[in-house]
Amino acid sequence: MKIILFSRPLSELHRQLVNEIFAAIERYGFDFAVNIEAVGTIEALTGRIIAPEKSYSQTVGNCTDKAVMVCFGGDGTLLEGIHRLGDNNIPVVGINSGRLGFLALAQSNEIDEVFDQIATDGLKIEQRSMLCVSGNFGGENHHFYALNEVAVQRLGATMISVDVMVDNMHTMTCNGDGVILSTPTGSTAYSLSAGGPIVAPSCNCLVLTPLSPHNLTLRSVVIPDTSTVSLSIRTRSNDASISVDNRTFEVADGETIEIKLAKRAISLAVPHNISFYDSLRNKLMWGVDNR
Repeated sequence: MKIILFSRPLSELHRQLVNEIFAAIERYGFDFAVNIEAVGTIEALTGRIIAPEKSYSQTVGNCTDKAVMVCFGGDGTLLEGIHRLGDNNIPVVGINSGRLGFLALAQSNEIDEVFDQIATDGLKIEQRSMLCVSGNFGGENHHFYALNEVAVQRLGATMISVDVMVDNMHTMTCNGDGVILSTPTGSTAYSLSAGGPIVAPSCNCLVLTPLSPHNLTLRSVVIPDTSTVSLSIRTRSNDASISVDNRTFEVADGETIEIKLAKRAISLAVPHNISFYDSLRNKLMWGVDNR
């Protein structure tokens, strides 16, 4: 078994947390690799020396051995980590040292339990759908994947217009700050803060949510995940931006972005068989009497 560790270099890596992770790796005899940006911090915190062959850069390469990616940080860290997987179908488990955490479900005091579940194949795996995004980003044509959402937003002070087409049918024109297209997994992220609905991850749908629309009758729309969505951007002066999960690019006036369900999915490991509804109840404190 190989443990692929990922953490942002600027995240707060606690010495005790890192030592517990490496102690668990050694206890079970796992191989490991660490993203190169975190190597220096880990070495400084623990006094360990990470050999060059135990690090990876933008992608983890082809993993022929059985492997699990362990991300320690928050949901943003996990989102960044999964984009290092490339085409590898590797389960991802998040150890939450951040705030809310709908993706990084394990807590920092549960490291021993998480690694015990890894060693005994006890992790529950959920398949989470992704979006495939195509368009001109920063002057070049690109294809990107998103687990949570794609958001087109204004850059300057003036509003932008986004014409939304669903399966070649004109659905809405968002005059305002922009529009979000989210997966069910991403429904508890940016879309939720913009007034979108909470969607269970097992639902086969996507969610269109306007951002601060000037037309107050615009509301979120739930569409089938078989749909192809086109976002055509019109700006008055400044360019707009597009966020694909936690990566942001500038897009020019007149650009059209095409989004559809990706053929690949992400295998999200759920420690302790925590259900989506457990997460909602615990993270959002549903039913908690704060009087």
